[in-house]
Amino acid sequence: MDRELNQINVIPLVDVMLVLLVIVLTTATFITTGQIPVDLAKAKEAGDRRDVPLILTLTKEGQLFLNEQPVTKETLPNAMAPHPRESLVVVRADRVTLLERFVEIVDEVRGLGFKQVSLEVVKL
Repeated sequence: MDRELNQINVIPLVDVMLVLLVIVLTTATFITTGQIPVDLAKAKEAGDRRDVPLILTLTKEGQLFLNEQPVTKETLPNAMAPHPRESLVVVRADRVTLLERFVEIVDEVRGLGFKQVSLEVVKL
């Protein structure tokens, strides 16, 4: 009973593709840009930087984080001391954060010698 195979059996291909799809979808849910939830302000222009900056996050409750690690205003100088002063510092502030608190943090960072301080926003 010799039969010629002139069709492709697609069922194993579909099974493999579904497994790969499940793997991609489950791993994609664990990958996020910011672990600390912050509602960023919006702007028409947003810069695209490729180097890895120091990220200061200021939440609406007033909590401060340096690269996902909680810090206070008093411990900020010690936490930033090991980093080179040429590093870019990106401040991720919640849009309802008091302007005074934001200015205090930026002033503190600039006082430590970091000259490249920018604000992260969401492009409209």
